[in-house]
Amino acid sequence: MTTALTRRDRRISPVFLGIVAVMAVSGWAVWTEFSASTGFAVFLFVTSAWIVSLCLHEYAHARTALHSGDISVSAKGYLTLNPLKYTHALLSIVLPVLFVIMGGIGLPGGAVFIERGRIQGRWKHSLISAAGPLTNVLFAIVCTAPFWLDALAGVPDVFRYALGFLALLQVTAAILNLLPVPGLDGYGVIEPWLSYKIRRQVEPLAPFGLLLIFAVLWIPQVGGVFFDAVDAVLRGLGVDDWRTGREFYQFWEGEPEIASTVSP
Repeated sequence: MTTALTRRDRRISPVFLGIVAVMAVSGWAVWTEFSASTGFAVFLFVTSAWIVSLCLHEYAHARTALHSGDISVSAKGYLTLNPLKYTHALLSIVLPVLFVIMGGIGLPGGAVFIERGRIQGRWKHSLISAAGPLTNVLFAIVCTAPFWLDALAGVPDVFRYALGFLALLQVTAAILNLLPVPGLDGYGVIEPWLSYKIRRQVEPLAPFGLLLIFAVLWIPQVGGVFFDAVDAVLRGLGVDDWRTGREFYQFWEGEPEIASTVSP
């Protein structure tokens, strides 16, 4: 029975598979321009792909914790990739999606409860925290690969724009979530190496770290500098039109005009 339970707790959730199906169908609609509203298709594609990356982000935390000694993550359903199993679905799914809709910022929030007492060694604790953002780095590499590999021949322009915007979300998620701010994974990486006194002093700030980052980035001067830096990173990877992708994503504001639909 224990073996059967373990297998069930690690089986990929139908909820996650449904999100992947939405990503695939909407991606096809963007590629073929099948949808009556190109912007709405881009919205579905990018949002579902973003949620998939959020699930993989949390899965990476849980999987690393499992191999580090916390076997409880399996019973909690974290290994099923089901977003509804997360401790704080609001922080894991709802807020990150709202951030994307409001400003095009990719920022996952921590939502898997790791029983840290089961894990021995500071390096393991740091690796568990780093696993999520590293997943976003990997996702960003996949999204930008067609650009830096110069493999865009025949790719429809709108799909390229959408992919560029999705790459932006992954890059911003990786950068912001690695900041050493309480409540974010970057702080989780360094926390095991801090003194007990410092950890106790910083602990009350953890619930507000995510909102603090978003509030600071909402300041035009700060947000402008940040996006300029991210834009420089993306241009270095060959992505230079993510802003057009964001315009298509925010279809309720009107879709932009493009000269053609297929890259030469």
